[in-house]
Amino acid sequence: MLEKAYRGQCAAVKVHCSNEAERRKRGFTLFALALGSFCIGTSEFASMGILQLFSTSLGIDITTATNAIAAYALGVVIGAPLVTLAAARLNRRTLLLCLMGLFIVGNMLSAVATDLGTLALARFICGMPQGAYFGAGAVVASYIVGPGHGGKAFALVMTGLTIATIIGSPLATFLGQTLGWRNTYFTVAAVAGLAFLALRAWVPRTEALQGGPVMQELGSLRRPAVWAMMLVAALGVASIFAVYTFIGPFVTDVATLDQAWIPLALALFGLGMTAGNLVGGRLADAYPAMGLAVGYGSALMVLAVLAVGGGNLWILMPALFGVGAAMMVAIPTIQVRLTRFAPEAPTLMGAMNLAALNVANAIGAWAGSVTIAAGYGLLSAVWAGFGLTLSGLLVFALTLPKEPRLAPA
Repeated sequence: MLEKAYRGQCAAVKVHCSNEAERRKRGFTLFALALGSFCIGTSEFASMGILQLFSTSLGIDITTATNAIAAYALGVVIGAPLVTLAAARLNRRTLLLCLMGLFIVGNMLSAVATDLGTLALARFICGMPQGAYFGAGAVVASYIVGPGHGGKAFALVMTGLTIATIIGSPLATFLGQTLGWRNTYFTVAAVAGLAFLALRAWVPRTEALQGGPVMQELGSLRRPAVWAMMLVAALGVASIFAVYTFIGPFVTDVATLDQAWIPLALALFGLGMTAGNLVGGRLADAYPAMGLAVGYGSALMVLAVLAVGGGNLWILMPALFGVGAAMMVAIPTIQVRLTRFAPEAPTLMGAMNLAALNVANAIGAWAGSVTIAAGYGLLSAVWAGFGLTLSGLLVFALTLPKEPRLAPA
């Protein structure tokens, strides 16, 4: 339930739409925002599905090719807080259009990249808008639907990201397999162009969406609990990317299946993430620590099963679903805890959460590539993820008694 995870961020929006003509178009506005999040999610996760394709095309090994995925994550890590703060006073409609325009440029550059350096730079550019897009999207969604419904509205916007893991990424991977990996990025850029036009047409043009001061939000970064929670997220969630990055090789090289199974494996992972999110959202507000402990603990068990038996189709596919589900049980709790540690800075906390999760992306892909390059086999990436999640759980257990009392939900 992303509604609960982002409720604090949406509640911070104090001005709401009073124009009936604009309110009647709110379904179109939310669709435009969701279409943008769908494009962002598809671009991020599809890169992992076509990892083998562009590594072969560019003449590099799989472990080296993961640097392009890490570059995207680095773009989010740097861009989420910096763009959010730098554009704090910019009108949210203008900001959304600029961010989607930059995203289109990044995907076009990805499609025409001729070497790893160019591709990594293009993926970095693609990652820059992500955190700020969701922050601005929360503001617009809350503004358009009115008080008391912002969380539900933004949950709908974020559904675009979830659908990307179920449908967008598998379809983009299939497209890459049939028409070439470059067409994956060309197609994402084309759909993002439609999202740009939808945002331009349906996000209200109003001064009410003007930005505000940043100093209040910056003060939240002085709190140790915020940084401790980000460390827990960066380490613990890394396993999801240590697995997702190498789903293609797991399917074709470990389980010795045809590459046509890869989109199905990606879709199962996405379905697991959706199911886990439903459970995690319910735990996030009611039990401030349980969601994270249950999510990480369950993930460790599933990761161990996957690492031992991933060569068997009947273990691989359910385990991929289980990893996605277990980690998504924890992620809403991370967002809720960050927002409640700094209730006066929900927008920045949303951006910092995305930054932490993309540090996890970079760490997970890197750790998996290191163990594979060392000759321990493809499934060693799963054990690397196991170690990272275990570290995140231990850090959480050690820092939990020292955390300040949480602000009321």
